[in-house]
Amino acid sequence: MRIGPVTKQLAPCLRAGEVAVIAHDDLDSATATALIEARPAAVVNAGALVTGRVPVEGARLLLEAGIPVLDGVDRAVLGRLAEGQWVRLDGQRLLDGRGRVLARGTRLDAEHVRHRLLEARQQLPRLSREFVDNTLAYLRREAAILTEPVWIPPLRTPMAGRPAVVVVRSATARADLRAIRPFIRRGRPVLIGVDGGADALLAEGWRPDLVVGDMDSVSDRALARAREIVVHAYPDGAAPGLARLRRAGRFAHVMPSFGTSEDMAMLLAYEAGAAPIVAVGAHWGVLDFVERGRAGMASTLLVRMRVGHVLVDARGLARLAEGRPDWPAYASMVTAALGCVAALALASPALRLMARLLWMRLQTGLWLGGLG
Repeated sequence: MRIGPVTKQLAPCLRAGEVAVIAHDDLDSATATALIEARPAAVVNAGALVTGRVPVEGARLLLEAGIPVLDGVDRAVLGRLAEGQWVRLDGQRLLDGRGRVLARGTRLDAEHVRHRLLEARQQLPRLSREFVDNTLAYLRREAAILTEPVWIPPLRTPMAGRPAVVVVRSATARADLRAIRPFIRRGRPVLIGVDGGADALLAEGWRPDLVVGDMDSVSDRALARAREIVVHAYPDGAAPGLARLRRAGRFAHVMPSFGTSEDMAMLLAYEAGAAPIVAVGAHWGVLDFVERGRAGMASTLLVRMRVGHVLVDARGLARLAEGRPDWPAYASMVTAALGCVAALALASPALRLMARLLWMRLQTGLWLGGLG
């Protein structure tokens, strides 16, 4: 068993077969995907994965992945459980190794989750109105962000004139990365992982050039593999993620920025001269932000307006590339095949003689043709 009240911090540490004990209301798709990829034996939640207030899909994704969920257990249970303790689910109960009841809750099923999601979707008109109001209020206050210069730290990674791929932790990040694999292979862009987005890069075989963010959902392995790290500091100077890196003895740049770490990563790439900027798993619409519990998307809207002329969505890029032949790959295959033929010819006297005769015949034909 592994205990983590903050789910996105627990997921990178979770091992396959462990029971994840969390305290999470309204589990979003991105966090659920991180749990699923860790392959836990079960999830025990001291909260409500679907409260009915927000249409979140996390609980549905866990059940579809075949992960049992015991929901709504007493939060006091977290203080009574021990990390590494052996536990198992038995219907609506969590038992220890001796069969004693540690907690009771609700065993989620697809019908229960479907009912709560229907309730939540009835709240969408109200949530959308509140979301728009918050966004407009922020825009009126902070519109100067569109024109003010943005300070960026002195990075070793060159970005001017290069494409950049900004990967955000999401349910679709890995699939989107696979879709643009030819672009990454040919274009050699700067690879930027926003917190847990760095783990998506590693999972698909790419080493992140930069890890950017609050450092709250990225694994130790991804931080160790990153070429450079940029910690998100808020406008008041607070940088909570810096403490983790200091404990690990890792150097990191600190960049003050408004908005989310996703916003900061795009501003960083833009101000460093990267173009185009390809967004992987980024948040684009109201539903994305409502699911994550954000009050508005004003900062993200302002950043999109500032960098929009060089910003490309990974899915759009993948669709543009569909059906287009990968000529460099074909050329490599042909070159390799010709190399094999040449090596065989050099190794075999009979093949050398045949090649010489073919060459002589070709020369004779060309000479006779010239006479005609």
